[in-house]
Amino acid sequence: MHRTTKRALLLFLALVAVGAIVAVAGYAYFTQGGSGAGTASVGTTSDIVVNQTSTVSGLYPGGPAQPLSGNFDNANASPVHVSTLTATVTGTSAGAACAANNFLVAGSPAVVNATVPSGNGVGSWSGITVRMLETGVNQDACKNATVDISYVAT
Repeated sequence: MHRTTKRALLLFLALVAVGAIVAVAGYAYFTQGGSGAGTASVGTTSDIVVNQTSTVSGLYPGGPAQPLSGNFDNANASPVHVSTLTATVTGTSAGAACAANNFLVAGSPAVVNATVPSGNGVGSWSGITVRMLETGVNQDACKNATVDISYVAT
């Protein structure tokens, strides 16, 4: 083969190789946009249970207020924030003969403003009291009655 032909062939092959490299390099810098979609889900929590751990006894008409206190059962896997706790006398074991309006809950709603960890008997609350009012009428029906108190945490 002739020396000039060899050179021309080598030059031609070198140009083809450079062209291929430039073409591939140019392709490597191409960009493209796109779009897609996905989803995420939000979980839910279970209500916490408010426990009264204080024992109240000996209420009588016009007597002193007695403190209420307790803790929580939180069945959730993570902590739950409680801002306030509201207590209400909902009735008594004596029924209508000793109505709920014979009693007064004070300090309700109580500001708890606490994070209750997961578990039973956790956290604490206080600041609410209960007392028996003096109504000016016979309240004998309330003797030995159990007072029902309902709690709501928010």
